[in-house]
Amino acid sequence: MDGAGGPGEGPAQEALQSLSRRLQVQEKEMELVKAALAEALRLLRLQAPPNSLQDPGAPAPTRDSPAAPPGLPPTCSPSLVSRGTQTETEVEMQPSPGPPGLSNGPPAPQGGSEEPSGTQSEGGGSSSSGSPGPPGILRLVQPPQRADTPRRNSSSSSSPSERPRQKLSRKAASSANLLLRSGSTESRGGKDPLSSPGGPGSRRSNYNLEGISVKMFLRGRPITMYIPSGIRSLEELPSGPPPETLSLDWVYGYRGRDSRSNLFVLRSGEVVYFIACVVVLYRPEGGPGGPGGGGQRHYRGHTDCVRCLAVHPDGVRVASGQTAGVDKDGKPLQPVVHVWDSETLLKLQEIGLGAFERGVGALAFSVADQGAFLCVVDDSNEHMLSVWDCSRGTKLAEIKSTNDSVLAVGFSPRDSSCIVTSGKSHVHFWNWSGGAGVPGNGTLTRKQGVFGKYKKPKFVPCFVFLPDGDILTGDSEGNILTWGRSLSDARTPGRGGAKETYGIVAQAHAHEGSIFALCLRRDGTVLSGGGRDRRLVQWGPGLVALREAEIPEHFGAVRAIAEGLGSELLVGTTKNALLRGDLAQGFSPVIQGHTDELWGLCTHPFQNRFLTCGHDRQLCLWDGEGHALAWSIDLKETGLCADFHPSGAVVAVGLNTGRWLVLDTETREIVSDVTDGNEQLSVVRYSPDGLYLAIGSHDNMIYIYSVSSEGAKSSRFGRCVGHSSFITHLDWSKDGNFIMSNSGDYEILYWDVAGGCKLLRNRYESRDREWATYTCVLGFHVYGVWPDGSDGTDINSLCRSHNERVVAVADDFCKVHLFQYPCARAKAPSLVYGGHGSHVTSVRFTHDDSHLISLGGKDASIFQWRVLGAGGAGPAPATPSRTPSLSPASSLDV
Repeated sequence: MDGAGGPGEGPAQEALQSLSRRLQVQEKEMELVKAALAEALRLLRLQAPPNSLQDPGAPAPTRDSPAAPPGLPPTCSPSLVSRGTQTETEVEMQPSPGPPGLSNGPPAPQGGSEEPSGTQSEGGGSSSSGSPGPPGILRLVQPPQRADTPRRNSSSSSSPSERPRQKLSRKAASSANLLLRSGSTESRGGKDPLSSPGGPGSRRSNYNLEGISVKMFLRGRPITMYIPSGIRSLEELPSGPPPETLSLDWVYGYRGRDSRSNLFVLRSGEVVYFIACVVVLYRPEGGPGGPGGGGQRHYRGHTDCVRCLAVHPDGVRVASGQTAGVDKDGKPLQPVVHVWDSETLLKLQEIGLGAFERGVGALAFSVADQGAFLCVVDDSNEHMLSVWDCSRGTKLAEIKSTNDSVLAVGFSPRDSSCIVTSGKSHVHFWNWSGGAGVPGNGTLTRKQGVFGKYKKPKFVPCFVFLPDGDILTGDSEGNILTWGRSLSDARTPGRGGAKETYGIVAQAHAHEGSIFALCLRRDGTVLSGGGRDRRLVQWGPGLVALREAEIPEHFGAVRAIAEGLGSELLVGTTKNALLRGDLAQGFSPVIQGHTDELWGLCTHPFQNRFLTCGHDRQLCLWDGEGHALAWSIDLKETGLCADFHPSGAVVAVGLNTGRWLVLDTETREIVSDVTDGNEQLSVVRYSPDGLYLAIGSHDNMIYIYSVSSEGAKSSRFGRCVGHSSFITHLDWSKDGNFIMSNSGDYEILYWDVAGGCKLLRNRYESRDREWATYTCVLGFHVYGVWPDGSDGTDINSLCRSHNERVVAVADDFCKVHLFQYPCARAKAPSLVYGGHGSHVTSVRFTHDDSHLISLGGKDASIFQWRVLGAGGAGPAPATPSRTPSLSPASSLDV
């Protein structure tokens, strides 16, 4: 238009053009549907005499017919189902005479019909690429007992004016189905194999009558998965949990970043500390460890993250307090204290269930009476202070402590009636009267420490009792204050009736920045650990500095100090490392870990090594045999995914900015640095022959690179465009030519990479394809791992073992699951393993399937599980070829 028309003429013309364009689109869609239906008829006419399609009494074609689709009952003529995103309409079809081969569309596959034009996911969502086409999948289903007038359901892209007609068509088809279903419903036991999608969070699965596909729903979205041709019935697939089991072999990491009271040495010489829900007992020398020395045992009685420890005066019993959490249904879990035997790892007492709020922040055993009592401070607003009888598990006294945070608590070693707490801007001295041991009859009274002429610090993170009864406190100003005992004075500020009180008698400036730890040594000297300056200083009588050492910067500040055998010291740091050594010779790491959320994990193709990366921007290579960190580098950006080249010479790492790096695993040098888009990368995967690298991005694309020189060089080969949401997982076929991918809206798509990164619109043809790895969380072989009521985000990672016997699953509820493979039965049973204190983000088997590695999210933990049980190495026995089922299978609802 030239714009010379009257007012209002432009919008009217635009509306008319829009309607015209929509009409053209609909006409094209109708033509494609007609072509697909005509081709299906042609195939049916090829496999049977024409009169057999017309006459119900005529004999059915045999299974030897040339073009018989697998799984199709020979006694029935097919109907077709075109399924949209949310609705399904069954289309009955009466074949009419006509010349064979009359079709303008592409040929339909055997056993199923074509998905014409347009990229269509198995979840039912269409993508933006390709020419417009009818949404949904055309597949064969059980036909009605009599034929009727053919109907055709409208495209979901129809104009608003067509929607009433669309609804009427669906209603008519549905009514016809009700009338025609009587003959087949009885044979199905009264269940309809095509259930409608449920509401959000619902999940169903239907094994259709011909053994062609299985359908499940996530958030009401249908997901269709085609059954491999060799499988006749789901009932014949393996059932029950796998014969393999997992045993926790090693835990990498230590929670030093944000916890205190987290490092002690037992009478046995074992070092006790915690990370996630596991308390680790580590023996620096000897034990069942690898060549690096040492061994680990694990107390795993806790249901949520451990926050603090205390060791009984006997050096054997341990108390550990956990935080509150929530179960998988969102219900709160109550914090509790476990008292357990470090020799047998058996729980002796559970203290305070239902008595604490939010978590257990600090705890301590009494000393003067051989550990008869336990003092606990919780994380509630009032930081409730309570005293418990250890042998009976009964509460003897309780009081509101302070609204300020409490960081440390302890009994006086000379008098169990004296308890000290310290934290934000305070030091409190408590007098406890036991009430003759009657539960609840005890009383606690408080004297507040007065700083007087000394500067009041913001925090008092630690304190220690001296043999003469004095107390040393370390504060955020870098000062060590000496608190001496004196007679109570009525003029002294504070409340309580203690016979004695404490006042500051000396001050020494010890560190630049806060003092995080104080430790009384066996020889009477005191060690202090600094935050900002990372120094360890040994102090003699009168706070005279005797010797000092500095912790290397990359290990972080000193968080905790424990005295080992002889002059040996154990030092925990704020960067989750555990160091061993002494002030003269220095310190070396024995336990190291990440400091922030973990996501990236890959295992070496032929060595017992694995690589991790996460939000702390560290890329770490771990030695699974020596249980040690081989090397680490700073990525400068968040690492989210990684994969080794099959040669093992290089590793690709995907970052949160769209960049991906290729590093030489020996020299750690970056040999390639490429950026694809500006969205985060969620998966990188080399093809099994090492010739291609696939990179899945949050911009909905998969970037393909051709690789040479053992992975050191790469060049852009193409892009896989068609997903309607971000890429979550992908796997290569064993021949290295095809990719299967999942996305954030539950799509399952297949790609012909060798043929030019083309989308395979007919997913039915990929049902028998073999995959080099199986990490996609959606697919026929693994759909049984999904729990009831899943919202589609409950499973973060999945990995099939190399021998194709088991599948490991990482879920959002802190658990690792082990299923049999294939896991293609609804509500499949699994072996469940706890220990992580946060969502489990990734699982991978080592190259020989001897171990499974799992990553915790927020808890920054790495668990190495030993795989025990059935069988040796090698692939699982192939599923025997079976004749497609000729009888209806029962529907399956989950």
